[in-house]
Amino acid sequence: MADRDIQENTRTTDTVPAAEPPGAPGGSREESDMERRRRRAQFLRELNEAKELRDRVQPRRARAARMRQQMRMRTFRW
Repeated sequence: MADRDIQENTRTTDTVPAAEPPGAPGGSREESDMERRRRRAQFLRELNEAKELRDRVQPRRARAARMRQQMRMRTFRW
C-alpha cells in the first residue's frame, strides 16, 4: 500500500501543470500567448544556429543547396 502511494505522488509531481481554460478570468490567455511567442522565438534562433552549423560542417552540401536555390529563383515566373 505505501509503495503505491509513493508512486502516485511521484507521478503527480513530475507532470506539467494543466493550463487554464481559454475563458478563465485574468491575464492567463495573454501570458500563454507571450510564453508561446517566447518559446517560438527561442526555437527559431536554435534552428537558425543549427542550420549555420550544418553549413559550416558540410560545405559541399551547403554549396549544392545554394546552387539549387539559385536555379529555383532563376526559373521562377511571376
